[in-house]
Amino acid sequence: MKSICALKGKVCIVEKEIPKIKDNFILVRTSYTAISPGTEITMTKNSGNEYVNLGYSGSGEVVEVGAGVEYIKIGDRVACYGAPHVSHSEYLLVPKTLCVKLPDSVGLREASLVGLGAIAIHALRQAHLQFGEIAVVSGLGIFGQLIGQIANASVLQVVPLNNTEKRAELFERITGIKTFINEVEMESHIDKISCGRGADAVFLCAGRSAGYQTNKSLEWLRLRGKSIIVGDIEPHYDRGLMFDKEIQIMISKAGGPGRYDKVYEFQAIDYPYGYVRWTEGRNMEEFIRLVGERKITVDEYIKDSIKIDEAESAWADLESGNHAGLTKIISYI
Repeated sequence: MKSICALKGKVCIVEKEIPKIKDNFILVRTSYTAISPGTEITMTKNSGNEYVNLGYSGSGEVVEVGAGVEYIKIGDRVACYGAPHVSHSEYLLVPKTLCVKLPDSVGLREASLVGLGAIAIHALRQAHLQFGEIAVVSGLGIFGQLIGQIANASVLQVVPLNNTEKRAELFERITGIKTFINEVEMESHIDKISCGRGADAVFLCAGRSAGYQTNKSLEWLRLRGKSIIVGDIEPHYDRGLMFDKEIQIMISKAGGPGRYDKVYEFQAIDYPYGYVRWTEGRNMEEFIRLVGERKITVDEYIKDSIKIDEAESAWADLESGNHAGLTKIISYI
């Protein structure tokens, strides 16, 4: 099978053997995978003399199931998440804890964003917000767009910010929410809707170049507000401002409880539902529900589809910054 990897700072396509089924795992013939631009461009740049698998979010059709898999059958359409099991490959061997069966209302292209959706949902859960609270989303790449949409579906007051008009216009067109490209205008809006108290939470979804916003977020927040790092930002917080407002600084790690746990992700042993309500697998399920019930829309993010053989040019396009979209979808069908 073909698989996309990084080697010595470049994207390449390699031939691998189709994985063999094992207990508690599912073999999927891939239909689509989604590129996570920030993560995968960084991985490519940092790659050395050994192949590095790229990708972590996809969808496809089940072709084989291992012993211990009860709710997913051969022929089912599924969404999958989580490296190293999920990558830009023609076949995926995925633990049952990281595989979600799709309802008829969700297409395979939409479902390929499931990993990105789980990450967005976990970031929101980290803030422990209640409906009606004010959430600033700074940076409207794919994660900021999804966090903003899901926050809006959760009846939060969403205040979106992006320094480029194109992404701001996209979010405003999709949601109908006033979107800002100017921090001063946004600050005035926060002041108005909070009666001068400040926002309840700020989600920092931009890249390293926006590191200054970690400190800025302290100014936008209310007393005891929350600053949540989602993007690849190097934090620089002013201790005086943090102390004065008792700000809570948080960071969001991937899709939720279970990520990087070898028991959960390699032995496919789930956490008890009554004790860990929202694992990364259950966050995946929630994203699929939101898409299926049209609480959020992802159509605008999945228009740009390429074949696996076009990978090298796709990464170059995303890295250039000239690409009109937020991601690219790789098609295997």
